[in-house]
Amino acid sequence: MLPINQIPLSITGQKWCWRGDRARANGDGLHLDDLTTQLLLARGCPPEELERHRNPTIRGFMPDPSIFRDMDEAAARIADAVGKGEKVTVYGDYDVDGATSAALLIRLLRALGLEAGYYIPDRLMEGYGPSGEALVKLAESGSSLIVTVDCGAQAFDALAMAKQAGVDVIVVDHHKCASQLPESVALVNPNRLDESDEGAGHGHMAAVGVAFLLGAAIVRELRNRGYFEGRAEPRLMELLDLVALGTVADVAQLRGINRAFVSQGLRIMGQRQNIGLVALAQASRLTRDPLCSDLGFALGPRINAGGRVGKSDLGVRLLTTTDPEEARAIAAELDRLNEERRAIEAAVQEQAEQLAESQSNRAIVQVTGTGWHPGVIGIVAGRLKEKLKRPAIVIALDEDGTGKGSGRSISGVDLGAAVLAAKDTGLLAAGGGHAMAAGLTVMQGRIEELHEFLDQRLSADVTHASAERSLLLDALTAPRGVNPDLVRQLDEGGPYGVGWPSPRIATGPVRIVKADIVGSNHVRLVVSGSDGARLKAVGFRQADTPLGQALLGGGNGRMLWLAGRAKIDDWGGGRSAELHLDDAAWAD
Repeated sequence: MLPINQIPLSITGQKWCWRGDRARANGDGLHLDDLTTQLLLARGCPPEELERHRNPTIRGFMPDPSIFRDMDEAAARIADAVGKGEKVTVYGDYDVDGATSAALLIRLLRALGLEAGYYIPDRLMEGYGPSGEALVKLAESGSSLIVTVDCGAQAFDALAMAKQAGVDVIVVDHHKCASQLPESVALVNPNRLDESDEGAGHGHMAAVGVAFLLGAAIVRELRNRGYFEGRAEPRLMELLDLVALGTVADVAQLRGINRAFVSQGLRIMGQRQNIGLVALAQASRLTRDPLCSDLGFALGPRINAGGRVGKSDLGVRLLTTTDPEEARAIAAELDRLNEERRAIEAAVQEQAEQLAESQSNRAIVQVTGTGWHPGVIGIVAGRLKEKLKRPAIVIALDEDGTGKGSGRSISGVDLGAAVLAAKDTGLLAAGGGHAMAAGLTVMQGRIEELHEFLDQRLSADVTHASAERSLLLDALTAPRGVNPDLVRQLDEGGPYGVGWPSPRIATGPVRIVKADIVGSNHVRLVVSGSDGARLKAVGFRQADTPLGQALLGGGNGRMLWLAGRAKIDDWGGGRSAELHLDDAAWAD
């Protein structure tokens, strides 16, 4: 038996603990030889909810859209536009959540007989959120209704200009709201401060999830008006592939309805109905049905690449096209842009890590560079956060002294609220976000002042979150037990992501047979267990870390316990299990 309590600190300096309360589970009289039950309980699923969570369905988790403020008003206004054949424009953000939200509404309106247009701002030239100038131009071009998706909750000036221009605006968003709201026909956002308790309980949805619920409300409104007498209703469930992609790529918590969105959306994606997603999977070299992890690491980054270093509307074009040739061309371009993005990101990452080395005493890591590409700073912030285990903000400074920043946070630290507070004090020209991610605009002369403000505001939360940091384990197995059947059993508790973490197992004791570096800085291991089995393990981006150095040293013949995620290795058409390493601890 692995002596968990006898490992006070691992090689990475973490305590190893069991996830969840096993004593409570035993007290409920549950059969804990059922691995799926263990996984669900350990992630906070109440015993009475086990069956609903084993197979999360839309029917089982879908709320009544009317519980959200302004939802019925938004649905009625869009239904009016459908009935009258108005010119409607969907104004989306340039990331995956924005692209999928816009594509969902465009495809739905198309199925309802209305050809809606779209507008995606340029990240470098226009920045985040609706601009008043763009909204006025859309009004002047004939749009009588604009629906903003994944943006607009803080667009006070822009929406005031739109109202003055005589165009109706509906905001569909999920970002933090201020106590005052911008002027609009309707603002649908579960994170409104005046949202009902029931509606606020869904504040973890990505914008595409909110858009899906709006779609359901629109269809219901039109049904009540008799619009579908003599015509077929659109099949809203067929758009769940977009919802799944946007939810995972936006790092939304996979609990509640989001689990149903992703679980059912992956099934729809497997039916290969959206030719844009099919082309993107082919460009990503995915030959099997996509997994949840593929949405975040293969498909999502390629759509994001359009907004980061290419043309911002490529994602929406891909997800709404009906032309297979166009889909293949756009997917190939996004794949090329993703490679370009990786090269840019690597250069910024190296410089950012060097600057972060002097901030070991700060609760918040904040680095600034002149000429850094604003399209990759969010990714770099995420890398810094993962490496340093602290919230990180990366700011790209342009020639006129304006800094565009992107931040990523750790569990238990609400970065979005802190950025809004900084904006309220006048430190920022613009800013917003949610708990785990935020964006901001700051002038050069206030960058250090911003760092001090965030450091003081979040220091206690970061200290508490860091003290609570430990490596949580779900199962223990001998090396021979790390096999495809175990991976299948573990997958039955999914989908996994933020808020519903993928299972971590421990195995050992093992001795290192081979250790080397593959790729840029990944550590590859072959280990042998006392049961005679050999196992392959990979430590991604670990070569220059204490863990990687210890493993590359071969352990000097010492025995180890390994901890990580069991995954299928299907490279070259094979199908074996391997361990993606998170940590290791000496067994002797």
